Amino acid sequence: MSDLHALTTELLAFRDARDWRQFHSLRNLIVSLNLEAGELLELTQWKSDDEIDALPAEPVAAEALRDECADILLYLLLIAETAGIDLLAAARAKLVKNGEKYPVAKARGSRAKYTNLG
Repeated sequence: MSDLHALTTELLAFRDARDWRQFHSLRNLIVSLNLEAGELLELTQWKSDDEIDALPAEPVAAEALRDECADILLYLLLIAETAGIDLLAAARAKLVKNGEKYPVAKARGSRAKYTNLG
């Protein structure tokens, strides 16, 4: 059993013990994931790159960063479970697609979108 599968199992048990499945439509989960991503983004608001790079070294900021990342992961797991997506297989397939779009010979050191790599 993968770690993602084990975590999803724990998450579903947590959800089901609280009878929250009724609130977890695919739409609501996607909205919630994006709200949590906004909270992660909020940690960087009005900060310089140096201040953002220092977040992991500051205990309170690091905890907030961990919590928001965890919230995003948990919602992503719920979305994948609801939609029947094997996240590990999907991520591996996406890496293959990205490798085709961004071959090393053209993309190395470039921030250009694949349509502009030439």
